[in-house]
Amino acid sequence: MATFGNLSDRLAETFKNLRTKGKLSAADVDGTVREIRRALLEADVALEVVKEFTGKVRERALGDEVNKALNPAQQVVQIVNEELVQILGGEQRRLEFAKKPPTIIMLAGLQGAGKTTLAGKLAKWLAKDGHTPILVAADLQRPNAVTQLEVVGAQAGVPVYAPEPGNGVGDPVRVARDGVKFAQQKLHDVVIVDTAGRLGVDADMMKQAADIRAAIDPDEVLFVIDAMIGQDAVSTARAFQAGVDFTGVVLTKLDGDARGGAALSIASLTGRPIMFASTGESLDDFEPFHPDRMASRILDLGDILTLIEQAQGAFDEDEARKMAEKFSTDTFTLDDFLGQMQQLRNMGSIKKMMGMLPGAGAMKAQLENFDDREIVRTEAIIQSMTKTERATPKLLNGSRRLRIARGAGSTVTEVNQLVQRFEQAAKMMKTVARGGTPNIPGMGPIPGGSFGGGRGKQQPKKKGSKSGNPARRAAENAALAAGEKPAAESGVPGGSGFGLGGGAQKPGGPSEEEMAALQKMLGR
Repeated sequence: MATFGNLSDRLAETFKNLRTKGKLSAADVDGTVREIRRALLEADVALEVVKEFTGKVRERALGDEVNKALNPAQQVVQIVNEELVQILGGEQRRLEFAKKPPTIIMLAGLQGAGKTTLAGKLAKWLAKDGHTPILVAADLQRPNAVTQLEVVGAQAGVPVYAPEPGNGVGDPVRVARDGVKFAQQKLHDVVIVDTAGRLGVDADMMKQAADIRAAIDPDEVLFVIDAMIGQDAVSTARAFQAGVDFTGVVLTKLDGDARGGAALSIASLTGRPIMFASTGESLDDFEPFHPDRMASRILDLGDILTLIEQAQGAFDEDEARKMAEKFSTDTFTLDDFLGQMQQLRNMGSIKKMMGMLPGAGAMKAQLENFDDREIVRTEAIIQSMTKTERATPKLLNGSRRLRIARGAGSTVTEVNQLVQRFEQAAKMMKTVARGGTPNIPGMGPIPGGSFGGGRGKQQPKKKGSKSGNPARRAAENAALAAGEKPAAESGVPGGSGFGLGGGAQKPGGPSEEEMAALQKMLGR
């Protein structure tokens, strides 16, 4: 997540220095806490939050839980992770729906924080969950705010109640009240009221927002705040809390490059949980806020749970079952390959998904250079083929590949590379489907045994002597080849590494069997 990128880098570098130490002294802990304090302050985290956070980390790091740990450095990382989760709110807070619909959600915040776009994102997210939301255009002062909400509503597939044209015309309190009544008549179970914002906190805005709240009595009041506004985030949140009050916070523009640490302070200083996070411009770049997962992302520990949830939302189980059957029966085609790539694209930005993997910070340069449009170019190449060519890639001779390249606006080399990738993927998945171990190009077989529940044949372990004495090892191997027990297994004490000082030997030296095995090995 770009907003916390610098903070994540600084903390990762701090912990990297700890991992070289087997035991942590008080000086080590103080140095680590000092670096954490600097990283947080540079990220615009509020001073009082930084003081409380570093104080708790230092106290716990100098306690018995670290001194008695097998790996003190990892224990300190765990402590920082736990305290960071507490700063971010502790546990996830979900929307509380009204017992008697509709549930009324009011959005408040400064102008430019992204309230109108967020209204569409929240509505689309609720619609996916089976709700029937409606948007109410109560921002009648910002130019074209009503038009923007109607456009966003159309993109999200959600109706918009907008009786007034806006641009300074109309009473927002009456529109909000009538919007709730309209939702009740049309049986919408969620009403999202978009209110006006200002360029700064002022008395008129607060009074208007307070009047709207009094008129509609919302179940949730979400304070929408730009994660990039710096230290003003805290003062703005406190002003809204005093003037209107709110039940939860929504962070927007978490994909920006500015320092976003001030947003981390809001939950701690206002006592109100962060409920949602907006991570991009698309209406799908929206997710519930999980304090523990966000802390893991900041510390570069990954966010596998969110990645799995996104995959489950994008991939169809029946379709996946059909793909598995095609892999096992060797009927996987380029059309199927195209369908898989389109499902992958539906999950969102590949770059963002890669960023959720543990240790993604170490691949920062590679992630920055990754182009999500590569999937679009691949789709263009496949769509330039005929149905017969997609079903039977072996038909793709030189002239066909040249035609495909021209049709897709690419080169023959790119077409060749795509066909090679397809063949490798099909071969690998066929191996997995049949219970074998896939051989990844450039990496060899994946360690850890076969796939598919152990259906693949296991290679028998090679039997042989492990003696350090070359002559004895040769003799034992020869005995094994002849079907006899080697001396080591028959209770004969072995010698030392070089055949000297090997303890008590049998009287009379080597046995006849040993001599015979040795002579057989030497070819005599």
